[in-house]
Amino acid sequence: MKPELRPDLRPAVSDEANDPANDDHTLAVTLSGGGAFGAAHVGVLQVLEERGIRPGIVTGTSSGALVGSGYAAGLDGEALERVARGFRWGKIARWTAKPRWGLLDTRVIAGALRGLFGEDPLIEELPRRFGAVATDLRSRRTVILDKGRLSLALRATIAVPGLLPPVRVHGRLLADGGMIDNVPHTAARKLGAERVIVVHLHAKWENVRMMRTVTQTADLASDPSVVLVQPEMERMAQWTMRDIPRLIAEGRRAATVALDRAELQP
Repeated sequence: MKPELRPDLRPAVSDEANDPANDDHTLAVTLSGGGAFGAAHVGVLQVLEERGIRPGIVTGTSSGALVGSGYAAGLDGEALERVARGFRWGKIARWTAKPRWGLLDTRVIAGALRGLFGEDPLIEELPRRFGAVATDLRSRRTVILDKGRLSLALRATIAVPGLLPPVRVHGRLLADGGMIDNVPHTAARKLGAERVIVVHLHAKWENVRMMRTVTQTADLASDPSVVLVQPEMERMAQWTMRDIPRLIAEGRRAATVALDRAELQP
């Protein structure tokens, strides 16, 4: 069941062109985390849309899951850009007078989703297959959240320890997926993808703590079933909204380069 989109976010093109039934259900797009850098994902998704490339599966970590959930819910590239340009951190977290495990309260996400879609939808009822990746704090293993309320999955995947509180889901205490897997390519495979467009928000200052991600993306670059898109985040603001237009433009540039090189067609 497709959520009832806010009128200003409904696709400008025909319903047929945006019908998820026309998606490629063997193709996934994987969106990495990175705070405000996640706006670059919007540019990537716009280029895919313009080229008629329609992934039927989307996975994401942290801000990648925020953007990916919009795509999974049926937002087109133009609507995603409007949401990104109007985004403020207060829409997903607010200061709490009673902090517990985090300084901010993320329960406001449910209200933000109702503002966009008229409800806090169930993930399994979204038009496209979606999985948000989180970390089980006890086992230190990756968890794919592909069922249940969307707000709960998004609260879990963005839960940076110490800042945003972990979320209890089915008895597991879950936090930021980027702690274990910031580029959740494996999650896309588990949801049925045979080919994956992986968007890694690439920063030249990546350090030893990020070595797992760096090593993983090096492996992905040599995988013929993967198209690796790496927008460059150098001199972009990660925690303020000032560079949103530049980030979207960089996502478009990087997607164009990667898709041309791969010669990926619908």
